[in-house]
Amino acid sequence: MRIGIAGKGGVGKTTIAATMARLAARAGAKVIAIDADSNPNLATALGLDRVMEQRPLPASLVSKRLDGPALTDAVDSVLTAHGTPGPDGVVMLTMGGPAHAGEGCLCSAHATVGAVLADLAGPDLVTVVDMEASPEQLSRGTVRNVDILLLVAEPYFRSLETVRRLAPLAMELSIARIGVIANKLRSETDADAVAEFCERHRLTQLARVPYDDAVTRADLAGSPLLDVAPDSQVVAAVGELVAQLRTADTPQG
Repeated sequence: MRIGIAGKGGVGKTTIAATMARLAARAGAKVIAIDADSNPNLATALGLDRVMEQRPLPASLVSKRLDGPALTDAVDSVLTAHGTPGPDGVVMLTMGGPAHAGEGCLCSAHATVGAVLADLAGPDLVTVVDMEASPEQLSRGTVRNVDILLLVAEPYFRSLETVRRLAPLAMELSIARIGVIANKLRSETDADAVAEFCERHRLTQLARVPYDDAVTRADLAGSPLLDVAPDSQVVAAVGELVAQLRTADTPQG
């Protein structure tokens, strides 16, 4: 199961992505976490050493073909050479970013992530992609191979408007499932606002995540929420979502 997590900047994508990845690993899945943001922050949220040198995916891993970019090596070799082991056995991959100002677009970096995602499939394998706060990875088709796209929304207009813009792009990529995570809910009024939005735009709400000061404390400490406040309501809500998604992904015999 390959899960993309998108939404407006600051809505909590990275916290949710990191928490999902580690909880899925604790539940027995082999988990790959991909930081697909050219301004990466997933490593800290997962609990990797902040001074650890990351190994961004190089563009040389990809060749251009008529049916799109493809890896030049087996995906297991890519994970071994460029993956960084993290807490709970999660392996993290990082998209390449700009090394210098004025060097141009990140077309090759996006193509590399897309090619890796195309090959990351298998039983008991969960891939969590922390996406950029822009529609670019949808417009480029970088995440066309995710099985589900989770759109994180806070209960205010600009965040919901971002979800409204992203959802049609995901549909054009024929992503099998699109769901909304209502995040940072402070009241039933907040929850009702997101629920009404989802109903109006025919989107499925998959999770309700309450506001919790523990998220801010963890961020200020530069530590994972799962380590700072393992019993928080946010961790509980994300855990329920992980269980829901893994159950839906399990073939019925």
